[in-house]
Amino acid sequence: MLTSVDPDVIRALGDPLRLRIVALLARETLCTTHLVEETGARQTNLSNHMKVLREAGLVETEPCGRFTYYKLKADVLAGLSERFAELADSARTAAENKRACP
Repeated sequence: MLTSVDPDVIRALGDPLRLRIVALLARETLCTTHLVEETGARQTNLSNHMKVLREAGLVETEPCGRFTYYKLKADVLAGLSERFAELADSARTAAENKRACP
């Protein structure tokens, strides 16, 4: 069931900028500078969003000299996808079930 998903993951993906960052990181590993250029966000704002994504377990960091690269944790998204697929299957079955009113 979806209730087994960490609420921090759902909350992290609920922000449009963070969702865009996740979409960008799904294509390639990017450093902070690249993410600032791609999103137009200020560096401090971006850093705050990256902290939320890291704490939710969605991204991991890779230091490279004076830069920090961010990589998406695909297994976390795959687990979330599985939970939503289970929920969709349940909803298809539930559409045929209607509880009678008293």
